[in-house]
Amino acid sequence: METRELRYFVAVAEELHFGRAAQRLGIAQPPLSRAIRQLERRLGAVLLERTSRTVVLTEAGSVLLREARAALDAVEAAERRTRRAALAATGHAGVVLATKAGASSELLAKLLDAYAAETDAVTVDLVLCGPAEQERLLRNGQADVALLHRPFDSTAGLDTEVLRTEGQVVILPAGHPLTTRSHVRVAEVSDLPDLPMPRWPGRDGTYPDGPGPRARDHAQLLQLIALGRACWIAPESCRAQLRDDLVAVPVPDAPTVTTVIAWPPHSRSRAVAGLVRAATRL
Repeated sequence: METRELRYFVAVAEELHFGRAAQRLGIAQPPLSRAIRQLERRLGAVLLERTSRTVVLTEAGSVLLREARAALDAVEAAERRTRRAALAATGHAGVVLATKAGASSELLAKLLDAYAAETDAVTVDLVLCGPAEQERLLRNGQADVALLHRPFDSTAGLDTEVLRTEGQVVILPAGHPLTTRSHVRVAEVSDLPDLPMPRWPGRDGTYPDGPGPRARDHAQLLQLIALGRACWIAPESCRAQLRDDLVAVPVPDAPTVTTVIAWPPHSRSRAVAGLVRAATRL
């Protein structure tokens, strides 16, 4: 299969309409229809059920959509990493570090200072991300290295070094009855009718159903908690960034959070290696 055919198929599968897909691709509809029919003949499978009014993915089509997206992401990542490697060879490229905005702030500051002190340090371009975004940037080649947090982020297929493991706390508005306790249980936090947990956007940008307020980033969430609209279970290190109107209470039965520095296993970047060394020395 050609990448062109995969791009054509993904457009039709996502739009479920040949006309809109053709417009999105910037081509006429007849050659798009011919390309999809040729792809089906080559695979020996019906990918799309067509009627005069609808286009529906078959089971085989659903499989190809998932695999095609992964393949196209891999091609784009290869292009980005190759260009960055070429720049690095000329000494004109820095290293791109992706991390979740508001997370591991103290650790990040120490890491940047430690790496900057290295004699062969290069510029670190810092990308502050929303929830789960740093993993995506690392996998698609837009970042060279990332700080990830298990179990929230997947590290499957990546090389990693563990930097820190910590417990979690619940962030509450100052004055809430639970703030006088030495610790609380996860079940108690889940049963708070007045302080629901926030809803974060998924990988597709949509929010799950639920009673909690929508949250885009940590700054917005902390303001919602201070206003008495939500609570949040978070890694213990977030205490360092709390305002006076917020209180952290330990949640001992919450799963521990492990912060790792992660990079693609095929990376040969000296800058990435130097950054990882600086991180592990911390």
